Amino acid sequence: MPDYQLIYQTQAAQYDQMVASEDHASNLLPAINAICPLGGLDVVELGAGTGRLTVQIAPMARSLLAFDVAEPMLALLRDKIAGCETAVAIAADNRALPLPDAVADVAIAGWSIAHSVEWYPDTWRDEVDQALGELLRVLRPDGFALVLETLGTGSETPAPPNEGLAALYAYFEDEYGFLRTSLRTDYQFESPAEGQVLLRFFFGDELADRIVAEQLTILSECTGIWWRTRA
Repeated sequence: MPDYQLIYQTQAAQYDQMVASEDHASNLLPAINAICPLGGLDVVELGAGTGRLTVQIAPMARSLLAFDVAEPMLALLRDKIAGCETAVAIAADNRALPLPDAVADVAIAGWSIAHSVEWYPDTWRDEVDQALGELLRVLRPDGFALVLETLGTGSETPAPPNEGLAALYAYFEDEYGFLRTSLRTDYQFESPAEGQVLLRFFFGDELADRIVAEQLTILSECTGIWWRTRA
């Protein structure tokens, strides 16, 4: 399995190129707005990375505070939002946000909490509790918490890719009362050769080799959105 912590610290530009090919049909933002319209709201984003969500949310939000633990990822994000006075990117861990209570209408954690299952196999529930605790703490009463995670890259049917993530997603729903919806966020490439280069470092050889073998220029991907209010 790729070392994602190392990737986020050393391959931020390559990661940014990869996610630029994701959600080619632009399904993600409408799905989020269907749950909670973001226009004119104060938003906090955890695990912002290089800003695949941030750059979409920033133009419509009243304010956006985007957090990530990896400075190389944030360097790229800051360049993207340099002209947006209402958006700020800040280095912080999901489990300890440098914010007071009740400052946001919406708090979003994208593709970051699930890493706890891999990085802390014996204590992941404790790590998730801390991150979700922060996600809910910064919300105003009746504010919306949203968690985005994978339901399968290379899969046309939404399902947890492994037992660890299945346990995590059940934890979201059973212990915290999150509701879930799913959508397609497929990748699109100019050629199979481009696709395998873009994805191999992050998803490994099996998926990259499949792109070449099946001559794929669109790779199916399913994404889950879990949501609940603070109250």
